[in-house]
Amino acid sequence: MNVADAMTPRADLVVVEIPGSRNDVLEYLQEYGFSSVPVVKDVDGEEVYRGLVSRDDLIDQPDEDQLALLMREVPTTTADASIEEAAATMVAENARRVPVVDGDALVGIVTVTDVVRAIARGEVDGDRQVGELATRSVNATHVETPLPVAEREIGLAGVPYAVVLDDDASMAGILTEVDVLAVARVVEGEASTGDSIAEQDSEWSWEGIKATGARYLPTRNVELPVGATRHFMTEDLVTVNGSRTARDVAQELITNDVEQVPLVNGTELAGIVRDIDLLEGI
Repeated sequence: MNVADAMTPRADLVVVEIPGSRNDVLEYLQEYGFSSVPVVKDVDGEEVYRGLVSRDDLIDQPDEDQLALLMREVPTTTADASIEEAAATMVAENARRVPVVDGDALVGIVTVTDVVRAIARGEVDGDRQVGELATRSVNATHVETPLPVAEREIGLAGVPYAVVLDDDASMAGILTEVDVLAVARVVEGEASTGDSIAEQDSEWSWEGIKATGARYLPTRNVELPVGATRHFMTEDLVTVNGSRTARDVAQELITNDVEQVPLVNGTELAGIVRDIDLLEGI
């Protein structure tokens, strides 16, 4: 199976164009639930692929507005590459989306979800048990953790989720980057830089000021509600045990439109199976 058989073609892609702003990207990410979108530029009447901009890029650069400075270069692939080659790139680079290019032209995008669909349909190998593929280290938070703190925990852990535990350390739900993004908003204002040095970031605030001197500068901040995580998490959890195959779990992920499911041993949390873990099996 080739990338061309699984990718989303350019005609069906949502892209952002240089010049553009972070608000353009945030709007698309919130509206479509994407983790990233490709960036293109018109050069002498021809569309040229430039890079990707992701949720993490918005979070990591909260005071940057220009799309050209928010985007980043990522590995690409070609339409005639095999799905296995594309999956290997995703795993090696921890990349959820790989642009498909023909020279400088963007011809499509192949995603982790595209590969998971291929596994679910039996088009590539999906016979390994997920007990062999699951990640045993699990990122977790508490139901009463303020959402901005839980978001920071997710960012520091470098994963797109946190399993939410109640007072008995039992699973109460899961909080994902998509849940966080759905309630995030960009606010603009002014902040004093102080008399001599820039203000330090608030402990849980995505804000940065890049200047010194006693004057006010415009700032941009991604603002989150301060309510407890339990108000924003997904409560209805899908769980799997280690004897399920990658194909079984791929079908669960696609059916329930989720990127990861907790691995359980009986009723005990034993790990997490992320969609990208299934790619290891092929």
